[in-house]
Amino acid sequence: MGKEIERKFLVTNHAYRHLDKGKLYRQGFLSVEPERVIRIRAVEKKATLTIKAMGKGITRDEYEYEIPFSDARDLLANVCIQPLIEKIRYCVQVGTLTWEVDEFLGENRGLIIAEVEIENESDPLDVPDWVGEEVTHDLRYYNNHLVKNPYKNWG
Repeated sequence: MGKEIERKFLVTNHAYRHLDKGKLYRQGFLSVEPERVIRIRAVEKKATLTIKAMGKGITRDEYEYEIPFSDARDLLANVCIQPLIEKIRYCVQVGTLTWEVDEFLGENRGLIIAEVEIENESDPLDVPDWVGEEVTHDLRYYNNHLVKNPYKNWG
């Protein structure tokens, strides 16, 4: 079992784009309950099943397993809650941390979020100039919530 400690931020400009070419991510959810999230993710020709359990603060237990790409494709098309989450992810190294910038597509087009995983909740962050307001504690910005209430519906 792993632990995930992640902080989320809105993005203020596209300066990160020249630092990585980005990859298409397609993901769907088998469960979006607050206590447990079960996700299928496909990136290029790799796929994973991920289970996240709520913890304390911004720390969550995380279990992740590689699955056959053909199984992921079938689950995304026929089993996962719709709409799927589709996004272009850019991975940008800033100091010792890797920031993941997600430009959402489809039902969540227009939303851009930067995430960074840290070792401890109290760790200080070197925040790049293209990162804006922190939204870690606003559940609307979590992918499992964007399935239930896509960004296009926020008005």
